[in-house]
Amino acid sequence: MSSIVLTGDTSGTVTVSAPAVAGTRTITLPAATGTAILEDASNNLQMNSGFGSSATAYGCRAWVNIDGTGTVGINASGNVSSITDAATGVFTVNFTNAMPDTNFVISVTSPMFGYDRTNAVARTTTSCQIGTFAYNGNNTDYDPISVLVVR
Repeated sequence: MSSIVLTGDTSGTVTVSAPAVAGTRTITLPAATGTAILEDASNNLQMNSGFGSSATAYGCRAWVNIDGTGTVGINASGNVSSITDAATGVFTVNFTNAMPDTNFVISVTSPMFGYDRTNAVARTTTSCQIGTFAYNGNNTDYDPISVLVVR
């Protein structure tokens, strides 16, 4: 097995070209035993995080921390281009880069209750709609509202 030594420079960019042979591309970290990270033949990222074998890693495709009170806004985000205030406690999250399909999972947290509104509005590859509500069941605006999209 051959090895590659990477050395950075002041640009901060290091490029590794794919091997000329088809198949799995593997990175083995020197301190670890066995394969730490690899991309399988189906282009799935796989990792061994101490479980004894590599398995597909499912990453967060988008996330946003919303200030849903007053003039709503994004406190911080990743792969979210904007949010739309659809109604009290109801927001549309617009993705910067589209999802591969609509089979993603949405997790919403707020100081009280958060939910995925796909029962009311169909999700698309470019957006999803979420809501927040209080104990009385009424939709309510909160700060912060956290949304994770995993696929």
